[in-house]
Amino acid sequence: MIRRVFALFTLTLLFLFISPVYSLDTSSKTLEKYTKKISSKFTRTYCNTTNFGISYEGALAFAIGETNKEFKNNKLNKLIDYSLLKNSIVNDLENNCQVFDFDISNLGNLKLN
Repeated sequence: MIRRVFALFTLTLLFLFISPVYSLDTSSKTLEKYTKKISSKFTRTYCNTTNFGISYEGALAFAIGETNKEFKNNKLNKLIDYSLLKNSIVNDLENNCQVFDFDISNLGNLKLN
């Protein structure tokens, strides 16, 4: 009798606290789109801020802060290759803002974790 009650109690607890685990779709295409989205957001923010008349250092700090704030809670952040992200940002800045002297080391504070 005690064994049955204990078994029933154990099974109840087991089924009560089990939560389903879903796999995270981490295809390269998904990561590429996410990296491009981050790069576009940073570039747009940086370009708008410099065009508004804020200094390059201030625009850089603002763009990094806004990008970190927007993307900090995404699960894909652990899988991002930051060197590719930084190169994508520099390329977007050259193509969209005509900023050709942007040093990639300025993006050291861009951490989305």
